[in-house]
Amino acid sequence: MIDLTTRAIWTVDDSTIAVMTDNRVKPLKDGETQIRAVIDGQKVVIPLRVSGSQTSRDYHFENDIEPLFGRFGCNTSGCHGKAEGQNGFKLSVFGFDPDADYAALVKEARGRRLFPPAPGQSLFLTKASGQVPHGGGVRIPVGSEAYQLVSGWIAAGAPMGKTETPTVKSIRVEPAERVLSVHGVQQLRVVATYSDGKERDVTSTARFQTNNEAVAIVNANGTVSSLDVPGEAAIMASFSNESAIFRVMIPQTAKVQTAPAPSFNFIDDRVADKLAKLNIERSGLCSDEAFHRRAYLDVIGTLPTIAETRAFLADKSPDKRSKLIDQLLTRPEYADLWALKWADVLRVDRQILGHQRAYDYYRWIHDNVEKNTPFDSFVRELVTAEGPLDDTPPANFYKVVSKPGDASNTLSQVFLGVRLACAECHHHPFDRWGQNDYYGMAAFFTPLSVKKIGPMEALSSKGDAISKHLRTGQMMTAQALGTAFPAEPKGDRRAELAAWMTDAKNPYFAKNIANRLWAHFMGRGLVEPVDDLRATNPPSNPELLDALAKSVIESRFDVKKVIKLICESRTYQTSSASLPANAKDEQNHSRMLLKRPDAEVLLDMVSHSTGIAEKFEGMPNGTRAIQLWDSKVRHIFLKQFGRPARISACECERNAEPSIAQVLNLLNGETINDKLRHDQGRIAILARDIKNDSEVVDEMFLAILSRLPTAAERDRITSHLAKNSTRRQQAMEDVAWALLNTKEFLFIH
Repeated sequence: MIDLTTRAIWTVDDSTIAVMTDNRVKPLKDGETQIRAVIDGQKVVIPLRVSGSQTSRDYHFENDIEPLFGRFGCNTSGCHGKAEGQNGFKLSVFGFDPDADYAALVKEARGRRLFPPAPGQSLFLTKASGQVPHGGGVRIPVGSEAYQLVSGWIAAGAPMGKTETPTVKSIRVEPAERVLSVHGVQQLRVVATYSDGKERDVTSTARFQTNNEAVAIVNANGTVSSLDVPGEAAIMASFSNESAIFRVMIPQTAKVQTAPAPSFNFIDDRVADKLAKLNIERSGLCSDEAFHRRAYLDVIGTLPTIAETRAFLADKSPDKRSKLIDQLLTRPEYADLWALKWADVLRVDRQILGHQRAYDYYRWIHDNVEKNTPFDSFVRELVTAEGPLDDTPPANFYKVVSKPGDASNTLSQVFLGVRLACAECHHHPFDRWGQNDYYGMAAFFTPLSVKKIGPMEALSSKGDAISKHLRTGQMMTAQALGTAFPAEPKGDRRAELAAWMTDAKNPYFAKNIANRLWAHFMGRGLVEPVDDLRATNPPSNPELLDALAKSVIESRFDVKKVIKLICESRTYQTSSASLPANAKDEQNHSRMLLKRPDAEVLLDMVSHSTGIAEKFEGMPNGTRAIQLWDSKVRHIFLKQFGRPARISACECERNAEPSIAQVLNLLNGETINDKLRHDQGRIAILARDIKNDSEVVDEMFLAILSRLPTAAERDRITSHLAKNSTRRQQAMEDVAWALLNTKEFLFIH
């Protein structure tokens, strides 16, 4: 099915009854006529009857005017929605408080913003239409439908509206989904359902946003245009704090005719189904060298030794990849890497906790990772922690995240993938959560406090699980998201919260675990960002996410089993080399995406390759970067390459964006160059112990790139070393420096 709305030539037989504007019918007076659509000589005639056009309209501020503030960006945090407002005019962010917005527009500044006797001269309209200087530019053009709506409302005396007037309960987008060709077009229709059951087309006052601008874009009128990148996008429509999505799929244009790739487990079946729908070809399997290096860096954040690489390449057993994953999951570096990742988002902070408590908190995380504690048990222990901080390491979380709202938001974001922070002040602009949900969750943590008991500090619970609504002043009882907990607020209710969070039926918990693990190993989550699971941010492959979440539950929340499942899939073992038919695919896993190692992993890679360990201030000799439990240890390399400061629960704190400082550090910084020139480093030892240049080249490639050189690479480098025999070690350092600066070294591929 192809939408031809924008291509059709539209006419109305009797233009005194109705006219067409932007592919929409605008009624003028009562009567009957016909609408005609003509495309390529084909004609469609649609009967039209207009009634009630002369009936005076009952304007309602919340239904008619408030949505315009969102449509035109007036109530965003960058305009009149920011804390101090703009030029004396302040609106609630995203329209969460219509009463306050009405008062600001109609009553504040002595009512000077509106002039009912001559609506067109109202300051509100003259500014919004650009007739007088306006910092936001022209938002509501003169004569537009929105302009006429506001003008009519002002002329009617700018009423708030009757309290019994039906309000919006939900919206839907029509169509809900569509397959488009490259550079295809689809017009959307947004329909609001009101509390009295009636429906109304609100397309002209809805807001639209795409979650994937590389695949499809949408304009202000709800016209979706696909681009030339195959994939899927979700277009979000918002109106009156309600949201709905339209899903669009753009298959590859060129026909792909290849034999189906073998499936190693259910992951590959779900990926193959999606690729077949998109007509995208899958790259072949990666080489043993690539898999070996990839698995080491992904599972334990460590490069393999030369001996380990040689042994793996020499192994001819068909199940050697599976056995390798089993071996890596038992290595001590596994716990080091994954404890580091959880310490980041669970806020292990020495500056707040002090050295010993921060270390104890980190060791608790590390020990649970090392023991492979079921993840639901790990979460329950953290959520319900109580007692002396020195004896109860997870209780230190509540010392770092001490405010009830911050605690609920952090735990929701880390363990459920749900962002609640913005709902503290207003309804979430893209999700179902409002202030009642925020304060209901915060109430679970209001009884908690850290108090001094002699020389000790202890986390204790005193009082009832209630919190005060910031705007209404209402006392909110503890309520988990989307549930109806018993209203009785007595005592500490975190055990109930922990049970709800970790229940197999929880719609977020298992999916969040699966999505985070998938993102780590595959370079992007099925939901992106990984900590933003919501209906208006759907997964790129819903069937796969559901299947992975099911496997998490069936494994009894055994993280290692899920990791092994992912790593054993053909999808994980796919080559990163692109094909003409998948070069533009970035979200459907037709090939392995290149991944930036975390700052700590990259520094350890440099140390491993050069043979010189890094020395960290205040840490014992031999400490590796992935073993740094304290994120405040000063180190310029780690800072430049995006180590998080642990001031929030957001994964975005770990910055993976490239920078000039990173390039300069790699090219001429002390970190690499001092290690290369070190007289006890790998290069110096190779220069002294191995006189055969070909053997030297093999050793350097195995140490740095975890593979043997090609014949061409070996010939070129041995020739370079022969020409520089009088300065052989320096020439070897130059070669190693060049290898360390290749994309092959700097990325996980």
